[in-house]
Amino acid sequence: MADGFENMVEEALTFFTKLEQNNTKDWFEPHKAHYKDAIAGPASFFADLTAEDLARLTGKAHSPKVFRIYRDVRFSKDKTPLNTHLHVMWSPADKDVLAPSWFWGLSPSYFIVGMGVMGLQADSLTRYRAFVDSWGSGLQEALDGARASVGAELSDWGPEPLKRVPKPYDPEHPQGDLLRRKALAISAPMGEAWRSDGVIKATVANMRGLLPVWEMFDRHL
Repeated sequence: MADGFENMVEEALTFFTKLEQNNTKDWFEPHKAHYKDAIAGPASFFADLTAEDLARLTGKAHSPKVFRIYRDVRFSKDKTPLNTHLHVMWSPADKDVLAPSWFWGLSPSYFIVGMGVMGLQADSLTRYRAFVDSWGSGLQEALDGARASVGAELSDWGPEPLKRVPKPYDPEHPQGDLLRRKALAISAPMGEAWRSDGVIKATVANMRGLLPVWEMFDRHL
């Protein structure tokens, strides 16, 4: 059964398609109220409700965040002022730097649910590599299961992987591809089930498909 958030998705797809063609503050200002009422407001409610489902699914509290439409262009060559997507993140409430976060992304070119650990460096990167070295076969099995279950694939979010397996690990390590990464995220397409089942139900179904990967992180990372 639809839950009403399909209207938010439809409004967002239409709005961001137009914004891609008119990405200026002059265009956005007269459309700002519509964005807040039809997209940003419902997205905040959606994020709060899904956080409750995510807590039931994982047994742990997660804090929701709807990302701003305004881009930070200070260090970017691309100076277009606005994001042409709607992104939501649920982070663990315990603030563990390596605890995986969940993501939801919608744009005219993608609609996904994802999960992973991002921006690994220094001690967190060392910890991640030790995790892959010890538990990599189980992690790979979970990744393969998520691919079979909900069509999930490794994401290219985050820094570029290293060209070689880092020392002191064997260059022929069976999980060499995972060891070369400085972030590990997996995402699954939403498909069309949200139209009939509702956006929350379809989102949680994808989260459930990614759960074995989350459990590997939660238990062993």
